[in-house]
Amino acid sequence: MSDTDTQMALSYTSYLALDDLLAAQRPRSDEHDELLFIVIHQVYELWFKQILHEALYLQEHLAAGHTAHAIRTLRRILTVLKVVVAQIDVLETMTPSQFTSFRARLDASSGFQSAQFRELEAVLGRRDERVFAHYPEGGEARQRIADAMSRPSLFDSYIGYLAVSGYPVPTGRDVTKPLEPSPALQEVLLQVYRDDSGQSMVAEHLVDFDEGMQEWRYRHVKMVERTIGDKSGTGGSSGAGYLRSTLFAPMFPDLWAVRSQL
Repeated sequence: MSDTDTQMALSYTSYLALDDLLAAQRPRSDEHDELLFIVIHQVYELWFKQILHEALYLQEHLAAGHTAHAIRTLRRILTVLKVVVAQIDVLETMTPSQFTSFRARLDASSGFQSAQFRELEAVLGRRDERVFAHYPEGGEARQRIADAMSRPSLFDSYIGYLAVSGYPVPTGRDVTKPLEPSPALQEVLLQVYRDDSGQSMVAEHLVDFDEGMQEWRYRHVKMVERTIGDKSGTGGSSGAGYLRSTLFAPMFPDLWAVRSQL
């Protein structure tokens, strides 16, 4: 088949694999609202995939010291994250009784099993082996999360970017360990902010990213509270109780710690 024939054969439907995509919603009940629940969560997974894709691209730009490209990529991530948060408004059009009408059909499935979100948390610096409880050994999902935990986090990449930019950042951090506040790094960050250059703009966009993730967590827990109250979540999770425990924990603690010193 020639290139021309191939181009003619390609259509909107085939390029986007719409036959597969639109057949991927398989409600387990006849309840009207189950389709909305499925679509919303599938769209979340697509956005998580895109954020992971952009985060890797961002780390590559940071490693190369490409300030303008890093800022543009961060702006895209932040825009996607706003859409992710806004989708909760759609989910909240479903009342508690409407959710209850099909909730039992979810069996052991739970948002806690979202491997892509766990991978994103790892990219952003979370190092917690308890997340593996939902993923069997030898599985692809578990391996992706483990690989992300073994690589430099996004903030580690930012520290490397500062080094490429000539700042005397501390070295030797074990990237497999959780991020901890570093007074020595905070001194460098204070200088970055005093210089008021591209490096400080990247830092501010990272703060926006951190704040956006905290906003997502807050909106998520409030949505769960208004839908099921303090009931246990699907799959035996602790529901809103666990989600509340994750609120207001910064991903990049040093970028928040320096605020009071500026």
